[in-house]
Amino acid sequence: MNFNEFLNAVKKLNINLNEKQQEQLEDYANFLIEYNQHTNITAITDKEKIYLKHFYDSLMITKSFHPQNEKVLDIGTGGGFPGLVLAICFPTLTVDLLDSNHKKIDFLNQFIEKEQILNAHTIYQRSEEYAKTTKEKYDIITSRAVAELRILLEISFPLLKVGGYFLAMKSNKKEELENAIETVEILNGTIKEKEIYTLPTQNDERCIIKIQKEKLTPKNYPRPYQMILKKPLKKKNF
Repeated sequence: MNFNEFLNAVKKLNINLNEKQQEQLEDYANFLIEYNQHTNITAITDKEKIYLKHFYDSLMITKSFHPQNEKVLDIGTGGGFPGLVLAICFPTLTVDLLDSNHKKIDFLNQFIEKEQILNAHTIYQRSEEYAKTTKEKYDIITSRAVAELRILLEISFPLLKVGGYFLAMKSNKKEELENAIETVEILNGTIKEKEIYTLPTQNDERCIIKIQKEKLTPKNYPRPYQMILKKPLKKKNF
């Protein structure tokens, strides 16, 4: 997908990018390729694949919410996907980019400063530690292929406002969603929808799982990370 094909594809998502946003995304792709020559940020270093598998795929999240003035957290943001792409394309959002990899946070900080992206902010911390000290802050939390869904849910739900949404960007793993159903119930959430899609020219299915927080999360969550891994939440355990 070249850049013009990318712009035409996002128009079909009802996203019209102005000249500044287009320039920032082109700069983003170039900066990522250049930076990746000395520091590993992503396995995808071909520009056309960046437009398709990082930028366009990040914007597919808008099929599950319509960005306005939300406070967004991107857990395990890596090279900024989808969080930094959203910040560029929707300047009315406030986007926090959370990652525990110092090299990736450095990369993001350099690009954010270079481009003066004022609505994007990085957080260098482990997500489960951040969730212990920050409660009910975000309207939208997303995570793209970072960890198993039920693990992500226990970490993200304490951070989410009541009425807010966790949007998990996944390959279409039916078993992973089924395993997370009890976790969703324990954390006072409801699965609202599952948006299945394929990228242009790609045959593999992907999905966005939209889960709403209905009530306050019980105060004992998240548990210590090793416990989250060893004993994912199930009703029979509690």
